[in-house]
Amino acid sequence: MAFLLPKASTLSHLRLHPQGIEGSFAQSRREYHFELGEREKALLADDPALRRFKSHTKGVRRIKRIGDVLTIVVVGGCCYEIYVRATIREEARKAAKPSGGSA
Repeated sequence: MAFLLPKASTLSHLRLHPQGIEGSFAQSRREYHFELGEREKALLADDPALRRFKSHTKGVRRIKRIGDVLTIVVVGGCCYEIYVRATIREEARKAAKPSGGSA
C-alpha cells in the first residue's frame, strides 16, 4: 500500500522536520549529564573475584565468528545452486529451440 502514497507528500513531510527530532534528543541528553558517584564507580571497577567468569567472552566471539563464516558459506552455496540451475535451464532452452523451430 505504500506505493499508492504520493512520493512528493512523503518527501515534503520529511523535509519539514529533518533535524527537529534529533536536535531535541541530543539536547536532552546533554542537559542531564551527571558525574558518577562513588557507588557507581565502585560498581564499574574491576572485581578480581569475577575475573574467572569473563573468560567466556573469547568463546562467544569465536562462536559468533564461526556463525558468520557458516552464514557466508551457506549464502554462497545457495547463490551457486541458483546459478547452476539457471545455466542448465538456459542450455536446455537453447538445445530445445532449434529442434522445436524446424518441426
